[in-house]
Amino acid sequence: MQPVWWPLSPVSFASISMPRPTAQASLLALALGLCPALAPGLAYAQAPGAANAQTPSPPPSAMAPTPPPAADDIQRKIDFEADTVDYDTDHDTVTATGRVFLRQTDRTVRADKVVWNRKTGQVIASGGIRVVDGSGNELLTERMELTDDLAMATTENMLMLMREGGRLAAATGQREADGTLVLRRVAYTGCDVVDAEGCPKKATWQVTAARVVYLPEQKLVRFHNASLAVFGLRILPLPTLRLATDGRAISGLLMPDLRHSATNGFELSSTYYKRLADDRDLALTGYVFTKAQPMIKAHYRALTDIGAYQVTGYVTQSTVIPVSGDTASASKQLRGYLDANGRFQFTPEWSLNFSGRLASDRTFLSRYYISGDDLLRSTISAERVGERSYLSITGWAFQTLRTNEVQGLVPVALPVVDWRLRPSRLIAGGTVEFQANSLAITRTAGEDVQRAFASARWDMRRITPWGQVVTLTGLVRGDAYHSSDNALTTTTTYRGLPGWQTRAVALGAVDVKWPLVGSALGGTQVLTPHFQIVAAPATRNLAIPNEDARAIELEDSNLFALNRFPGYDRIEDGTRFTYGLEWQLERPRWRVNAVIGQSYRLSADATLFPNGTGLSARTSDIVGRTEIRYRDLIKLTHRYRIDKDSYVFRRNEVDAAVGSDRTYFELGYARLNRNIDSSLEDLSDSNEARATLRVAFARYWSVFGSGVFDLSNTNLVTNTRMSSFQPLRTRLGVSFQSDCFQLDFTWRRDYVTIGDAARGSSFELHFAIRNLGFH
Repeated sequence: MQPVWWPLSPVSFASISMPRPTAQASLLALALGLCPALAPGLAYAQAPGAANAQTPSPPPSAMAPTPPPAADDIQRKIDFEADTVDYDTDHDTVTATGRVFLRQTDRTVRADKVVWNRKTGQVIASGGIRVVDGSGNELLTERMELTDDLAMATTENMLMLMREGGRLAAATGQREADGTLVLRRVAYTGCDVVDAEGCPKKATWQVTAARVVYLPEQKLVRFHNASLAVFGLRILPLPTLRLATDGRAISGLLMPDLRHSATNGFELSSTYYKRLADDRDLALTGYVFTKAQPMIKAHYRALTDIGAYQVTGYVTQSTVIPVSGDTASASKQLRGYLDANGRFQFTPEWSLNFSGRLASDRTFLSRYYISGDDLLRSTISAERVGERSYLSITGWAFQTLRTNEVQGLVPVALPVVDWRLRPSRLIAGGTVEFQANSLAITRTAGEDVQRAFASARWDMRRITPWGQVVTLTGLVRGDAYHSSDNALTTTTTYRGLPGWQTRAVALGAVDVKWPLVGSALGGTQVLTPHFQIVAAPATRNLAIPNEDARAIELEDSNLFALNRFPGYDRIEDGTRFTYGLEWQLERPRWRVNAVIGQSYRLSADATLFPNGTGLSARTSDIVGRTEIRYRDLIKLTHRYRIDKDSYVFRRNEVDAAVGSDRTYFELGYARLNRNIDSSLEDLSDSNEARATLRVAFARYWSVFGSGVFDLSNTNLVTNTRMSSFQPLRTRLGVSFQSDCFQLDFTWRRDYVTIGDAARGSSFELHFAIRNLGFH
């Protein structure tokens, strides 16, 4: 039988006072009973035998205009579709069978059969019922009584699939007079209940309750006297629990965390989440310790029309031990930490970014396992990005947590102004970029510096008939500096001369690359010889304070740079030749990239490069990088610098990653063996290894571990209690992670004591449950 389509505009189950239909045309009578008014000439299906019945139409002049439907009628109208529809005149019932589909506004019902009793208004759906509400939640059952607006009245053995992934099953459901639904013998979980093959499986966790109240208008589910079971074991009573069926966040308690550490003892933390508005929320976390005073954390987030920001703060009172370890100087203080960041986009061109971090002392973050950073950066920046111009006005502040640094020598850079313009018009066949930059650095116990410069750079790139890529570059720049308290800078070469100093810079360069493409080893290789000449006259480098060009070292990333000093305060003058070779091989699943190079300086005069940087002699050390990658399973990177005379590694870095997302091994090794003067604190040597391992087993389980190891023969951290050739930090744990549940047990050991952040072991138990909070 062909399905019956009702092109009514639209069909409604609303109870309407109309004459009792006759049995001669049951479908016509059904249409009259379902629709408040039929427009003239409206097409509708009729029962057999009714097609020959002729009903004269009134003349057009006698037809009254149809009034527009009321707003309440529009809300109550229902679109209707089914394979067959029958009307029982004796019992005054309408029965729709076969792929029944009902829709009212954003709510739909599908069933095998729907029976509507016009006398009582009762609507019974049965067989494969699927109800979808306006939030996207689905309700599945075999029998359900519906109201005239397609809302559930009563049901048995129902399953609700929430839009955000939760599943709620109930033995019975009953609508109360106020519109709420009372569900009994309820189970809820956020886990999948079938596997990838469609076979049933047990949920990792579930919440059970004898009684649950569902508030459809508020889109809220309230559990009463519920309990939480994990892996089939009932572990926690839940006196009150609320869930939002539309996926929105609601206020309430979140999952607690447990930890034990040598410094703080046992730790229990729990968070209360408060939804302040649709665009603002607040999370308050309380910490209690057995060896320390309680601590409070607050995290506030807000979303505005032009951006977003968040603020996090910690506060407690505990004993502070100086980083020197002098316990006699210990004192109880109010301690804390503040972290804030945000971004605002005022116009398509103008934006504001900020990030601020401030700690009360040098050991607070490490003692409470908040962060392992040893330098806190705060910045605020206003930027304008145009089609061919850029303007940045920035401020920087730093707080050192390092044991061997004095805060008064740490700079504050405010303001830092950078402007660039790249005209669309070519000049002498090349592009031109103009730049203006200014900087002001202040210190409470050190040298103060102000800098300003303006520059123009010209680049022209051409490809010869033989395939060589030739780039010509010219740069001119004028600098002005002012500095004071220069003697407070401990490194003499960084001081510069006090007062006003000026400098003129000019530079020219020719850069040539010649890519050669061919086949090799079943793939495609590209061999690229690279040659560069850079020439610059002698400049007054030592007269200028050095603030941003201190950490100098030759490596593959700056081998062909116009100025191999970082920053602007130092210029590499003289004439030099740089030559190198790049080789790239690509074949199915494999990719190899290698770079090697060296430079030669024409002048034999002494340079500003310290011994050990690889640039102090006329012929530089050899630097290179090799990368090998096999699909996403293997990635190996090796960076190195080889002494030009002894051929020993002065810089040796290896980073390796093997495995998939679930099982992998990562290894990092870095050794700087440069023998640089110890007075240059920015260029100290180190020898360190890092390792991370995760092995997955039994589908959801994995073990993991990581460590940082000091391999040098001197302490890397001044004023700390440790010996060399031992770990700095290690971590080992086991994890269970499924689609709905995560459980981590971690053991961590710190081998360094800094002030009141004592060395020792800590144990942490963390678990997270999807789609559940203690509300």
